Amino acid sequence: MPSNPSEQPLSKPAADLDPDYLGFISNIKQNTGIDLAEYKEAQMKRRLTTLRTKNGYDSFTSFYHAMMKDKNLFHEFLDRMTINVSEFWRNPNRWEVLRDIILPELIDGGRRRLNVWSAACSTGEEPYTLAMILDGKGILGDTTLTATDIDDGAIAKAKQGIYLERSLKDVPPEVAARYFTKDGQTYICSERLKKSVQFKKQNLLLDKFDQGHDLVVCRNVMIYFTEEAKHKLYHKFAASLRPGGYLFVGSTEQIFSPGQYGLESTETFFYRKINA
Repeated sequence: MPSNPSEQPLSKPAADLDPDYLGFISNIKQNTGIDLAEYKEAQMKRRLTTLRTKNGYDSFTSFYHAMMKDKNLFHEFLDRMTINVSEFWRNPNRWEVLRDIILPELIDGGRRRLNVWSAACSTGEEPYTLAMILDGKGILGDTTLTATDIDDGAIAKAKQGIYLERSLKDVPPEVAARYFTKDGQTYICSERLKKSVQFKKQNLLLDKFDQGHDLVVCRNVMIYFTEEAKHKLYHKFAASLRPGGYLFVGSTEQIFSPGQYGLESTETFFYRKINA
């Protein structure tokens, strides 16, 4: 029995799963480190079956071998697996709470230089939203802002900073005008904003987390994981926060019994690490 609750074993695929899919899970984990068994089974299998048949493969075995030879197909798999759908200022009222309540508390706590992490950042909308808000507070230049994702393709898109208009639908007009340039049917993020974010590849479930974060933002991702995987990740996120630091989660990801992770709920979907 593991002594650390964050090291509890994760659930395994059900024994009655399709052997073809079980083999696919095993091959992917062995060759990429990605454990599909830690994602909700029904959702993941349905999503990948659609991708597999769309590309003309009649089994997961043949699909896997094709992916290992075709980099574009593998990136399409990652994109489908991680659901790279995001928007700037998604759920605007929660970002207003961050701007008006959480950040002032962190700054007033005597830590003007902040260490902020956007986990599972997808194509960059979330970390760039953070950058805009931090800049509005006058502290972007005094903040280390890191963004990570498992998908190389998503990170490449984030670094480009080119978005369709629909991604900006919740951005306040005056903010959009300040940070984006319209180019035909797309909007280009300002170079200053792009330079403020350090993008890195990371597997949340497998990799170690950096420590001492004042704010960790991980939204609309945990819903895809099993309960065991969520439990492991909440322990890891909490451990990565400094005492008094905050974890900001998505609007469908309320943490029940946050005290088991050393966290306490303050504002809705914001959890503060309890001082030791």
